[in-house]
Amino acid sequence: MMRSIWVEDVKPVHFDPLSGKRSTDVLIVGGGMVGLLCAHALTRAGVDCMLVEADRICHGITKNTTAKITVGHGLLYDRLIRQYGQSRAAMYLQAQRRACRAYEALCCGLDCDYEVRDAYVYSTNDRTKIAREIEALARLGMRVEFAEKLPIPTYIEGAVRYRDQATFHPLKFAYAIAKGLPIYEHTKVIELMPGRAVTAHGEIRCRRMIVATHFPILNKHGGYFFKMYQHRSYVLALRNAPLPKASYVDEDDKGLSFRPYGDLLLLGGGAHRTGKRGGGWPELEEYARTHYPQATVAARWATQDCMTLDRIPYIGPYAKSTPDLYVATGFNKWGMSTAMVAAELLRDQITGRANDCAEVFSPARSILHPQLAVNLFESAVHLLTPTAPRCPHLGCALKYNRAEHSWDCPCHGSRFTEAGELIDNPATDDIKPE
Repeated sequence: MMRSIWVEDVKPVHFDPLSGKRSTDVLIVGGGMVGLLCAHALTRAGVDCMLVEADRICHGITKNTTAKITVGHGLLYDRLIRQYGQSRAAMYLQAQRRACRAYEALCCGLDCDYEVRDAYVYSTNDRTKIAREIEALARLGMRVEFAEKLPIPTYIEGAVRYRDQATFHPLKFAYAIAKGLPIYEHTKVIELMPGRAVTAHGEIRCRRMIVATHFPILNKHGGYFFKMYQHRSYVLALRNAPLPKASYVDEDDKGLSFRPYGDLLLLGGGAHRTGKRGGGWPELEEYARTHYPQATVAARWATQDCMTLDRIPYIGPYAKSTPDLYVATGFNKWGMSTAMVAAELLRDQITGRANDCAEVFSPARSILHPQLAVNLFESAVHLLTPTAPRCPHLGCALKYNRAEHSWDCPCHGSRFTEAGELIDNPATDDIKPE
C-alpha cells in the first residue's frame, strides 16, 4: 500500500468550496496541521478568521507524518546555545514545551490515539555529542537522561532520554478539531495581494493573512526560496516486528527512526534532499530483512520537510515590508509540535499579546549561514541545466524520481506526477513534461 496508515482508519470530514466574494479579519491559506491549529487558536481567541485549502485538509504533508510530539528535535540545544546563546535556546525549548502541554490538554478530550511515551535521540558514532546535549539541556532547566542501550537493532554510542513525550493519530486529531471551524476545501488561491486573495471561484478580502502552505508560495517577499530546501524521507509500517514502548530517532538526518502504532512498527529513514538520490525504501527494506526477518510490510509512504538555514522555523511576519502578512514554515522534520508553536505565536502576534519566544523564530533573522551557499549553488546548477521539463516555480530543471514515479525539483522541492500534475509546493501550477 503506497499511502500512509493514517488515511486508512479514519473517517474524514468534508467542507464546501468557497465561491463569490467574502471578507474576514484573518485569512489562513493552507489546511495542513499548522493552518488548522491557527484557525482553532484564533477562533478560540474570538478572532474572525477563515481557512482555505486547495485540496482537502491535511491531505498534503500532514497525512505523511510519523506523528511524534516531542521537544527532542535531534541534537539541537547544544548547537543553539553555541550559535545564539542560552537565552534564545531557552526560548525555543520553552515554546516547544508549551506546545506539548497544549497538545496534551486538547487530546485529553479527543479520540486520537494520544499516548504518553518516552522519546530518545541517539547517536551511532559519537558519545560526546550526546553528553554535550544533556549538559546543554541541564543549563536550560530540563532534566533528561543518558541511555547506554536501546531496544532497537542498531548499535548506538548513547542516547538522550526525554521522559513523558507523546505520539498520536494526526488525522483523527485534525478532523476532531476541524469540526465547526470556518474551513473551505477545494478553494485554490491563485493570487495573493495586500488585503485580498483571489481564488478559482471568488475573492476574499481580509485585514491580515497567514500563509501556511508548507513551503511559502509567495516569492516576491521574504526570500524563502533561498532560505530553505526540502528533504525527503520514507516510512515502512511493519507487521510482526518487535514493538518498542518508546520512540527513537537518529540525530543524523540520514539515520533511522522507530515508533510503534497499534500492532505496527513505523520504521523511517532513507532520507535525501528532494531531487537527489538517497536510500529510500530499498534501504529500509534491506534493514527490515536483516533485523526483522519475520516482519511483513503493511504500508509504505514518503514525506518531505522544509529545512531552514539554522534549523529553526520561520514563524512571524512574512517580511519586514509586509506587517499584516504572516508565515509559518521550515519545521525541520518536527512539524507536529512546531505547528502548535506556530499557532500560539501567530495568535499572540495577531491579537497583540506578548509572547516571549517570538524573537527566536523571527523570519527576519540573519541568513548568514553555510547552508545558504549550498542552497544558492544547487539553484544555480539546476537553473543552468539545459533539460526539460522545468519547474514552473522558478524554472529549475526537474529530476525524475523512479521510486515514486514523479518529477522532483532539486532547487526548492516542488513535485509533480508523471502527467505533470502538481503534488507538492512551492510551485502552484502543473507542468507538461516532454
